[in-house]
Amino acid sequence: MNVAVDTVVLVSVVLALALAPRVVRGRAVPGAGRPVPPPLAALVVVTGLIYVNQVLFTVYVLRVHGGDPSFIARYLPTGWFDLASANPVLRRLAFGFPAPSLLAPSVLRVQAFLELPFVLLAFATVVRWLDAGLWRRIARSALLPLASVSYTVVFCLVEWDLRNPYTVDDIVVRGVSAVVTPYVLARLAARETGASRTPASMPGLLVFIGSLGALGVLVLVVYDTALLYNLGRLGERLPMTASAVGVLIVLRRLAARLAEPSTPGPTLAFVRHTLGNWLALFFLPALAVRYGVMFGTPQLVAASGLLMVVTAVGLAWRDVAVQAWRLGAAVLAAAVGACAAAWVTPESYYEVTLLSATAAFLVTGVVVGGLVDDRA
Repeated sequence: MNVAVDTVVLVSVVLALALAPRVVRGRAVPGAGRPVPPPLAALVVVTGLIYVNQVLFTVYVLRVHGGDPSFIARYLPTGWFDLASANPVLRRLAFGFPAPSLLAPSVLRVQAFLELPFVLLAFATVVRWLDAGLWRRIARSALLPLASVSYTVVFCLVEWDLRNPYTVDDIVVRGVSAVVTPYVLARLAARETGASRTPASMPGLLVFIGSLGALGVLVLVVYDTALLYNLGRLGERLPMTASAVGVLIVLRRLAARLAEPSTPGPTLAFVRHTLGNWLALFFLPALAVRYGVMFGTPQLVAASGLLMVVTAVGLAWRDVAVQAWRLGAAVLAAAVGACAAAWVTPESYYEVTLLSATAAFLVTGVVVGGLVDDRA
């Protein structure tokens, strides 16, 4: 398992380094045909389907297994299957549901199909917020199908490591999703006509980072409450979820009103270029890197991540002239902010600490970079 995941990490990183720089520098490609909803709208639909499956799974367990999920829980790690089986609404639905045995596919297999579009659409949403043209170029390049393959191979390796009676079915379903998902996303991107781009300004970049943080919180909630079959935790997560949704709505409305400054500061222009480069580079190996921390070699994952960051910075340095002292001041302040955020973040999933530290790094770096540009 360790060797297999490490191999996927290495292959994904090498392919990303070979392909992503060309995609970033590629010519702008306008959308064609009737406008279609952005990736965020598709992400909302997929998320809704994931929660519908959670409800149907609860109905299935209540009616067919007497409310006891141990028939599948015994094959998986702790932290799964905290069901909302005591919820009166779900119990009424369950005991009035005809032919509940037909809901057997809600056990792992539906989620196996939906997990890939969920993660790809979440990443696509962030890329499009930064630069709609960049998202179209990624969707029309080899990065999208290769990312689908990379993500699916990692998912299947984890499935095999956690073998259960549904593993073979899940792998087949994930294979189908790996073919269907990139095809649908590429078709949607080809008809996308949006030309939005995050301005290289302090307000523009802070709105982008805030949107990224709010979406990150929502993705973690979906994983915690739905993709791990913990619908029973949704009630206690609702205040945080509602806050993140509210923040996201406000920030995206603000983003639509922000304009590109006539003379962007070099430090913030550099930051935007670096973010675009990094998102394109990380798009393909993202999931392999994420699972490599737990199922692979963490040192390899750290080295791969550092290599992509250095490459993103180098590509931005090629395109944007910025004095080294400005960049150094912003990076030093950002590093201090990230360390402080990681220190005060309560222990939970390691992704929570990573999200907190990353947001603090970016916010601090943008604020200091903007102040340096203004003073200079």
